[in-house]
Amino acid sequence: MAQQTKASMVKQKIKSWIIEGKVLPGEKIYSENELVKMFEVSRHTVRQAVGDLVHEGWLYREQGAGTFVSNKPAQTQSQPVSLTGKNIGVITTYISDYIFPSIIKGIESYLSAHGYSLTFACTDNDPEKEKQCLEAMINRNIDGLIVEPTRSSSYNPNLHYYLEMEQNNTPYLMINQYYPQLNPPNIILNDEKGGFIATDHLIKLGHQKVIGLFKSDDIQGLNRMQGFIRAFRENNIPFFSEMIVTYTTEEKEDTLPHRLKDILLSEENRPTGIVCYNDEIAINVLNLLRELEIKVPDEISIVGYDDSYLTEASETKITSVTHPKMDMGIEAAKWIVAAVEKREKESIEKWQKIYDPELVIRNSTSAVKRNQSENKHVI
Repeated sequence: MAQQTKASMVKQKIKSWIIEGKVLPGEKIYSENELVKMFEVSRHTVRQAVGDLVHEGWLYREQGAGTFVSNKPAQTQSQPVSLTGKNIGVITTYISDYIFPSIIKGIESYLSAHGYSLTFACTDNDPEKEKQCLEAMINRNIDGLIVEPTRSSSYNPNLHYYLEMEQNNTPYLMINQYYPQLNPPNIILNDEKGGFIATDHLIKLGHQKVIGLFKSDDIQGLNRMQGFIRAFRENNIPFFSEMIVTYTTEEKEDTLPHRLKDILLSEENRPTGIVCYNDEIAINVLNLLRELEIKVPDEISIVGYDDSYLTEASETKITSVTHPKMDMGIEAAKWIVAAVEKREKESIEKWQKIYDPELVIRNSTSAVKRNQSENKHVI
């Protein structure tokens, strides 16, 4: 059974205890050691499952006391539309993804303070599901929409829904990425810079055999890849096409691990550093390296992206690029409220906010060892 499947199994079981009332709000759940023995899984698997539940709002931690059931478990289903109006739609690609609970918490904290309700939906990064979400939002006469685009690196068949909202004067805002064909108001992270600082960090540590793992069906992945390439150019280091491994949403679970394993098992092609599209991929890479008995960072250094709780979920703490998360949610809510209430209309129509990322250095990266740097083989 795959590592991710085991973590999902543990996660679902704990959720079932909460839903069925076997563990009540405020009560402490089993300890980490007890869960390891109960499910016969690794400590890392338990930490990953519990970490997910904490960030989704099902559990909370108290320093030195343990982990407890929250009073209000996370709402992952669509919420009813407010009968008094002032309802904002929020469409995400993955509503339980580790970034979105924090973004949604930021959105909800601001909107609720200003008398707005939320309607949630997620697309699972599927254009057909995005179509269904958009139709549902339009039919519910939402006052405004905050949306993360689906597969933004290629033409999207649902653009006419956004044009329909424009014609109906329903404001919408895109977060994390946006459809370039529409050039809508948006809040994004400077992902090109993020990819650059992640790669430049490894190069400055003496790594030249570095590979990048990038998602190719969204603009974020392409921009991070662009920053990866720029780091080699600016540091005047030879670059080869084999140094980039791309994958789509469908390829993440099966194709990507097999391709990466082939690279890692090749002594002459093995990199000394890996730049990952996000922290989830970084954790998967860390698990694979552990399986292959390759030491991090002694033999291979890893950099993630998003600076999520996953960076602290394993014994090896992952160096990662920051993502604003909560602040992005608050800013998105501020914009949509201003748009709905038609404040500063001219600036709203042309509005964009770009966050600058930073690198948080942990112990998954270190200077390349002398015997590695002397290896003249290239990927």
